[in-house]
Amino acid sequence: MAFTQVGLVFFHFIVSIALIVLVLLHSGREAGLGGMGFVPTSQGGTHIVERNLTRVTIVVATVFTINTVLLFRILE
Repeated sequence: MAFTQVGLVFFHFIVSIALIVLVLLHSGREAGLGGMGFVPTSQGGTHIVERNLTRVTIVVATVFTINTVLLFRILE
């Protein structure tokens, strides 16, 4: 494996762990991170923390998908 391949595999591992943690932080039917009580709700009723967590999760999931495709193309 070349240095680039090893770097991408390591980066993929880090992004995978981050994505798992972010998904676990989301609330289910009960209140999750956004419903802990220390954050005021916005006008729409959704907590600001929960909305930001969703945005970060989308970005990390996109990075994960792009990195997966890159790894597939390189290691093919």
